[in-house]
Amino acid sequence: MAFYPVFLSVVFVVRNQGVQLEGILSAASEQVASYASDYELIIVDNASDDESVSILKSLTTQQGLPNLQVYALTKEVNSDTAAWVGLENALGDFVAVIDPLIDDIAFLPQMLEKAVSGADVVFANNTQKPRQSLPYRLANSAFHSLYKSFNGIHLAKEAPSYRLLSKRVINFILQHPQPSVTYRHLPATGGFARVNMEYSAAPIAGGIKKLGASIDRGMRLLVSTTQTPMRLVTSLSLFGAVANLVYSIYVVAVGIFKSDVAPGWISLSLQQSGMFFLISLVLLVLGEYILHMATLSNEGPLYHVGQEFTSARVTRKEKLNIETVNARPVSVEHPAAPIGT
Repeated sequence: MAFYPVFLSVVFVVRNQGVQLEGILSAASEQVASYASDYELIIVDNASDDESVSILKSLTTQQGLPNLQVYALTKEVNSDTAAWVGLENALGDFVAVIDPLIDDIAFLPQMLEKAVSGADVVFANNTQKPRQSLPYRLANSAFHSLYKSFNGIHLAKEAPSYRLLSKRVINFILQHPQPSVTYRHLPATGGFARVNMEYSAAPIAGGIKKLGASIDRGMRLLVSTTQTPMRLVTSLSLFGAVANLVYSIYVVAVGIFKSDVAPGWISLSLQQSGMFFLISLVLLVLGEYILHMATLSNEGPLYHVGQEFTSARVTRKEKLNIETVNARPVSVEHPAAPIGT
């Protein structure tokens, strides 16, 4: 296995995995140390209600594991937001995001090789998926098809959650007003050099994903990452206004050229078409206003770190972010001494 002189950060998002934590992190620490000169393991506990936080705290003692950075959230958030907690606090030249129950950390060296070779973004897609119910699979397929039609990218295949990002990609995402939301798709659409890889490994996840939570997350992702849904609303409003205007012209033409019109039909039709014309205009202006305000919105933080602790043992090099310059000896010519001295 190749050895890379880089500082690698690995982000784990965990929840209620207290029984497995020590084994997962011990194996990860041993593996990463074998091919990266400097590393850190960043664990984001997504508001676990078991003994996970206590176990993580014990692992950061002098007798525990080196180079651990733990962030324990006070409330559960979606997986992308939890992953961003680790990403924005990572110090490494490259940062990997791993779901320990689905993704295989043994594939990380192949991803790191691509990153060191020049790729800013490396995605890894596991061809073996956890168990999913039929309604979940149908909803998942519909969401990804709709998202691709809106944004031109299939999230599951072209931007899976298992990824390795360079530091400049993270800095690019930080410039956006809601990085924890846009982090999911920006690395694949920001124009960076990227590589998509596939591997096959049996996931250890045992539970079935919840359809309700996934639908909520998908709708938030659709609304927050594209203006297409609201633009569809404004387009329908514009169509309604134009259609009612054309209908009003039609009613007037009927009144002019037809003599056998039912009494009251013209006035009633003009009243209804005029009312719907005004309603459509109001919806059009309101939709455009909402679109404008959405681009200016600056919401508060989506998460709060309740506890933070670091390993008592840190094995990384002392000189970080310091450039060493080779000094050359410089000869200095002394002026000749005055005659007679």
